[in-house]
Order: sequence, then C-alpha cells, then structure tokens
Amino acid sequence: MTDRQDKAEAARVRRRWVTMGEVLAVAAVAISGLTLWNSYTERQDVRVEKAGEVAKASVANRTLLLKATADRSAATLDMAPLNAEQSIQSQTIAFPSALGVAAVDTTGDARIEAGWFDDALVRARKSAGLQAETRGDERLPVLLTTRYLAEGVAMTDRAIYDIGYATDTAFLQGTDVRLRGLSLVERVKGDDGVKRVDALWARKAR
Repeated sequence: MTDRQDKAEAARVRRRWVTMGEVLAVAAVAISGLTLWNSYTERQDVRVEKAGEVAKASVANRTLLLKATADRSAATLDMAPLNAEQSIQSQTIAFPSALGVAAVDTTGDARIEAGWFDDALVRARKSAGLQAETRGDERLPVLLTTRYLAEGVAMTDRAIYDIGYATDTAFLQGTDVRLRGLSLVERVKGDDGVKRVDALWARKAR
C-alpha cells in the first residue's frame, strides 16, 4: 500500500470516528433533554396532584355536616358541626306545611326544641290516621338553612334533615313527643326546599 493510500485510509478512519462522536454527542444531548422533560413533567404531575388534594380538602372542610345530641329530657336537640373548625352563626328551621308551624330562627345556639312543633305534630299525625303512640323512632322532615363560617369564609347550607322522634301517651296527660336525633336526607338548592319537605311528609303520613 502506498503512502497516499495509507493517508487516505487514515483520513477515512478519522472521519468515521468524527461521525461516531457526533452521533454519540447528539444522542447524549437527546437523552439529557428527555431526562429533563421527564423530570419537569413529573414535577408538574406532583403539583397538579397536590393542588387537587388541597382543593378536595378545602371542599371537605367547607362542607357542613351536623350532629345532634338530645338533652336528658329529650325535649331539645343541640346541634353542632362535625368539623370542629366550623362555626354555626344562625339557622332557620322550616317544618312541613301540614303542621301549620312557622319557621323558627336561631342565632348562635343551634338547636331544635320539641316545644316548637310537638302539639302540631300530634295533631298532624292524628289527621293522617297515624297511631298516637309510636313503636321505635318516627321521622319528621325539616328544611335547615344554616349560615356558618368555614376557613374564615361565610357559607350557607340548605339541606333536608329528618328529626328522629318517638311519642308515647299517658292517661289524662295527652301525647308526649321525645326527640331522638337528626339525620341528613338531601341537600337542596333554590326555593324548592319546603315543597320537597312537604312531599316527604306526605309520603310518611300515608
């Protein structure tokens, strides 16, 4: 092989190495770019996931769920939020129209008193042909409009609850209504809450 041929072969080898080096360099840049992109997208996914968790937690913290405790005489239900960080400011309790009882407003001291509706309930049960004395617990649907604070924000909740109650009779003393508790039926929007309460009561009073 002549010197000219040797030099030409050496040049070709150098060009192959240069080309291979360029390919490896491009591949390294591509891999680095993909690594950076994957890292970025993973961080974005984590941020989105955390934001979703925060949003869900905020909704949960602002959603009102009530618990009720009857006093010793079973004449009053004291109400409070299940979430201790919420604070009830006022409530409006609306009863079925069939009872003929006006809605009751409370401020601060969230409660339901049997004295607000017990006589009307006894009359309504009698008109519906229901027994004066109950076996187990009966349910009275009411519309509760609750204004409360959650995370420092003023909120309003409109929901239908069932008041659990029992009745018993005593000679010459009439019928006594004893309050048991409170259970959520459904949340309502707009001005159809009372109509829904009336429909639920009509179903119970059949």
